[in-house]
Amino acid sequence: MDITERNKNLMYEFEKMINTADETLAEKLVANDAPFYTPASPEPLYGGKGYLSVVQWMRKGFSDVQWHIKDLAADSDKVAVKWELTGTHDGEFLSIPPTGNKINVCVMNFYYYNKDGKIINDVAAEGMIGILRGIGAVK
Repeated sequence: MDITERNKNLMYEFEKMINTADETLAEKLVANDAPFYTPASPEPLYGGKGYLSVVQWMRKGFSDVQWHIKDLAADSDKVAVKWELTGTHDGEFLSIPPTGNKINVCVMNFYYYNKDGKIINDVAAEGMIGILRGIGAVK
């Protein structure tokens, strides 16, 4: 299997990791020194556990949140993923009380890999506006 195919396969494992909050997969797939940023933390969060804390932050507002790969493109050191994000706004999110609204949002992320096949960076396109529209916070 070439490195591009490896990276695609790793992304499908990553999808399973974020939907199940699997710490073993997070350790396998994410480099310990990889920084991740979220509106929930003023400082970057690191490694697989840091990434899963971002997932848990989302679950506080959307207990049934799920990410589904809709499309991806890969090369030797990065994968671009078009995600479908679904969930129900049943908890407070960004200080917005639960609305019960269902969301279905398209988000785009670029994941960068090190030579060992671990994610070292995640750059997200701005999907937050779709979430805020979905819960009725903005029109």
